[in-house]
Amino acid sequence: MTEQAKKRILVVDDEPDVLTYLTAFLEDNGYQVNTAVDGKDGFEKAKSGVPDLIALDINMPEETGVRMFRNLQEDEATAHIPVIIVTGISYDFKRFIESRRQVHAPAGYFEKPIDRGKLLEKIAEILSQKRV
Repeated sequence: MTEQAKKRILVVDDEPDVLTYLTAFLEDNGYQVNTAVDGKDGFEKAKSGVPDLIALDINMPEETGVRMFRNLQEDEATAHIPVIIVTGISYDFKRFIESRRQVHAPAGYFEKPIDRGKLLEKIAEILSQKRV
């Protein structure tokens, strides 16, 4: 993949080990990665850098992933960015977030520990459908 063709993924997680792991994994698979440590930082980076996809944790200090997810969908500049939830919170949370009327369901949902193969497949699927 050429540098110009690399898709940009923003990884938002408060755990340094998860950020390091996902950054290395995604970069090794041809993606350009930027990181943020909470929902506030992530939203600011999403607005300024407009990534092709966001991998978002839910349970974080300062500002949660739920708040960031709502902020993304409420802002015209970021509403089109697909979001994959990557969290240690149970599957029940997936049903909860998908039932919210205030937000659209996320493009994907993965519980930690992450199935790397399925994550890559989902990212490729989402990015192949995304309009430029």
